[in-house]
Amino acid sequence: MTEGPWLNETEQRAWRAYLAMSKRLATHLSRDLQREFDLSPQDYEILVCLSEAPGRRMRAVELGRATEWEKSRLSHQLSRMERRGMVSREPVPGVRYPEVVLTDRGLAAITEAAPRHAAAVRAAFLDALGPERLDRFAEACSAIARRVGAVEAERGDGPC
Repeated sequence: MTEGPWLNETEQRAWRAYLAMSKRLATHLSRDLQREFDLSPQDYEILVCLSEAPGRRMRAVELGRATEWEKSRLSHQLSRMERRGMVSREPVPGVRYPEVVLTDRGLAAITEAAPRHAAAVRAAFLDALGPERLDRFAEACSAIARRVGAVEAERGDGPC
């Protein structure tokens, strides 16, 4: 890639297309989750992590790593979800921090929302790419994630 102070026309077009797509897709999927299931994207992310964890439970620090959220953001989100009965925080003997546990209500929420959310992702995202571009897109995203990780490691400012 060219090393200059500004992006060239092709780089600028690709970057802005990515930003527009990312924002529009996230907004679309967020509205759908909110409208259909009264779930925020943050609720959904926590529900997915916990539903896939052994015993439907995780230490808060592991959940923070999985979501790449700061402690305070995670704590506030968990408090909101706890008030709605979707998660609970349970003390663990001999451990300073409680485990976050997916409740039956939280499991019911993700079980109901997941098929519709998968259909929305398929309709808005996967079908637009088509099977011929899907692997290339996944490889490009993985390459970007690896590069961001390397840059963060060089700077010493990686995820929480």
